Amino acid sequence: MSDDPIPAAAMPLSARAPGKCIVFGEHSVVHGRPELVLAIDLHTQVLARPAEQMTLNGEPSAVRENAYLRRALEELWPPGAPPVDWRTVSTIPRSAGLGSSAALSSALATTILATRGGADRSVLAEQSFRIERGAQGVGSPGDTSASVAGGLVAVNAGEGTLLWEVTDGTQRWTVRRIADPGWVWVVAYSGVPRSTGETVRAVGRRLAEPDGRALLDRFEEVARAGIDAVRAEDRDEVGRRMDENQSLLRTVGVSHERLEKLLEAAAPVAAGAKLTGAGAGGSVIVLPRPGKEVDVLHRLRRAGGQPYVVRSSPTGASLVAPPTDA
Repeated sequence: MSDDPIPAAAMPLSARAPGKCIVFGEHSVVHGRPELVLAIDLHTQVLARPAEQMTLNGEPSAVRENAYLRRALEELWPPGAPPVDWRTVSTIPRSAGLGSSAALSSALATTILATRGGADRSVLAEQSFRIERGAQGVGSPGDTSASVAGGLVAVNAGEGTLLWEVTDGTQRWTVRRIADPGWVWVVAYSGVPRSTGETVRAVGRRLAEPDGRALLDRFEEVARAGIDAVRAEDRDEVGRRMDENQSLLRTVGVSHERLEKLLEAAAPVAAGAKLTGAGAGGSVIVLPRPGKEVDVLHRLRRAGGQPYVVRSSPTGASLVAPPTDA
């Protein structure tokens, strides 16, 4: 796992950070309830090298157009520092609920903090969240914390090894590491892009209705039971709780017919399955029954999904060797 500080480094330098899947608790975590997030072995890599003007993938205009790089520079780039050519490459599909923005935010923060003398991971987690939250306007630190830490992280759950606390000034989230059972998961992008900010705000309005508190309590009950089941390596119970979590996500209106089609296709060979991330499009995460990983993959592909077999990424955001031509 990634517990070491980010060291100081000079340009050119490169950083890589993993995407994520939310196993339990999306949306309710924004309101302070528990969440379980899995860093997955799909990654975004950022290369930074000195240049005559500030560019992103060779385009000067893209620096202002990309909300995440713009926010990272506003938050962390020293005034008067020399210009940089930023290059990005990613295996994470965008707007798919698989943490592309968290990985980009974490990789950018890792790169900039390294040039400024390095940083502890708690600082990296705080800054990565500030970048993503600033770009999206809403959200919680679960995604960026998983990207920074690697492995499995539980937010507001009270179990596991304390990693850090993150605050937005009004709310505080506690992030802990829990043991990874080493399972193979399958995720599938529905092909329907979604907007995290718009969806989170819509759910916030739904939870403001009279039954909102009861729904949040139920989200919390399911997430806590699911986290306990992961810690016990009880695959069947984890699957049952995933299915319950999906039922709650339907109730708050963030499922989608394309997601439901994928979930229906996977069900005969899945211990459990649900959407992951903001919903209203995006992706599903499936916990296959033992030995059925390939069967799940084929079923999701035939149902129109873009599937990936994934494991936990044991390494979170970190510096990596830049390309030899950098």
